[in-house]
Amino acid sequence: MPLTVRPIAAHDLDEIRAELDTHWHSNEIWSLGRCHQADALPGFIAEIDGAFAGLVTINLDPGAWQCEVITLSSRSPQHGVGGALLAAAEEFARAHDCGRIYLTTTNDNTHAIRFYQRRGWQFAALHKGIVDRVRKVIPEIPLLGFDGIQVRDEIEFERWLA
Repeated sequence: MPLTVRPIAAHDLDEIRAELDTHWHSNEIWSLGRCHQADALPGFIAEIDGAFAGLVTINLDPGAWQCEVITLSSRSPQHGVGGALLAAAEEFARAHDCGRIYLTTTNDNTHAIRFYQRRGWQFAALHKGIVDRVRKVIPEIPLLGFDGIQVRDEIEFERWLA
C-alpha cells in the first residue's frame, strides 16, 4: 500500500470539510485563543492507494518567521500517515523560511502528546485555562475529552528548524 503526501488542491475541499467535521465538528479551529478557518488554509493530504488517509493544515504566522500546525488527522495511524503529514508540515515551514513550527493539543489528548514527543517535538508552553475561556465563546466545546479527562488547557509543542 503506497502512501503519498501531496499539497491540498481545490478539488479536495469536500473531503477536507468532512475530515474537519469528523474530528473537530467544525471548519473553525481554535488554537491559543484564535479562530482559524481550517478549510481555507494550506496543507497536505495523505493518500493510501489513492484513497484519502489524512490531513494536515498549516497557518503561516504574520511576519512569516514561524508557522502553526492547525490540524493533523489520520485515518490509518498504523501506516505512518500522521508522521508523514507532520514531516510535510515541517518541510513547508522550511520552504517558507520559518525558524519555528509549533502546534497545540488539549490536555486530554494523551495519544497526541505521546505522538509529538516520539517525533522530537518539545514542550514549549502550557496555556492554562485557555479552553475554558474559548468555551465562553463556543459553549459546544465539551467539558470532558478523551478518557473522561476535563478539557481546560492547551499544551504547545515546538520544533526549531535549521
